[in-house]
Amino acid sequence: MTAADEGALVETGAAVLDEVSGGVAVITFNRPERLNAWGPDIAAGFYAAIDRAEADPAVRAIVVTGSGRGFCAGANLGPATDSEQQGAELDTSQTDVAELVGERPPHFLTELRKPVIAAVNGACIGFGLTLALMCDLRFAAAGAKFGTAFARRGLIGEYGITWILPRLAGRGAAMDLLLSGRTFFAEEARELGLVNDVVPLDRLLGRAVEYAGDLAANCSPASLAVIKAQTYRDGLDDVAAASARAETLMYESLTRPDVIEGITSFLQKRPPRFPPLP
Repeated sequence: MTAADEGALVETGAAVLDEVSGGVAVITFNRPERLNAWGPDIAAGFYAAIDRAEADPAVRAIVVTGSGRGFCAGANLGPATDSEQQGAELDTSQTDVAELVGERPPHFLTELRKPVIAAVNGACIGFGLTLALMCDLRFAAAGAKFGTAFARRGLIGEYGITWILPRLAGRGAAMDLLLSGRTFFAEEARELGLVNDVVPLDRLLGRAVEYAGDLAANCSPASLAVIKAQTYRDGLDDVAAASARAETLMYESLTRPDVIEGITSFLQKRPPRFPPLP
């Protein structure tokens, strides 16, 4: 889980901000004073924001980012206040992991119908890295720091990171990052296939929102939902089974209005007007 560099909790308003524009929901972790370290406040706000975005027919893609210098610097295992920290020995034996993480493990993001894009603006460590990897795509700011850090904190690979990391980077690279717990940067993350693009910080959110906006404007929400589910499920099965399921899903897609609109808009050389998810 890894604790953030700053252990103090200073209330600065809503722990998570969200707004919707142009079919894109932008969800922002808002505890910059602790590098957006994960805790019950961020967890509750994040799940609520995700549920709103998933249920809102106006939302067709979701962007997740952080305020300040961090995306999410791990789980907040440290004392809640500076006064508790002074002269006190850290004791994690009574930590309620379920309360800390919240009601859902990070892999729930893979089960959403709508695409989720992480805009990694800064420190993405431990639980924060697990969360980012469970998003469907990742864009990162140049120089953003990444790391598993678990082995260096006496922890283990948590909440599915040992499932997703080898699938994205390969077993050898995953073993390196998990066993060493070393820090690496956005540029190496791109080389390893962990992020899709690296851009200057001042362009990061715009890049992620632009990509999400293209999905919202030009892709069928029904197609996005099915393709996302296919991709995560088919990776666990053999090709014959995946192909058989795809044939069934293809017939189902031909009965939806999306395919008529997709072909008609292409022939008429106009933007498509796909219906929202039911």
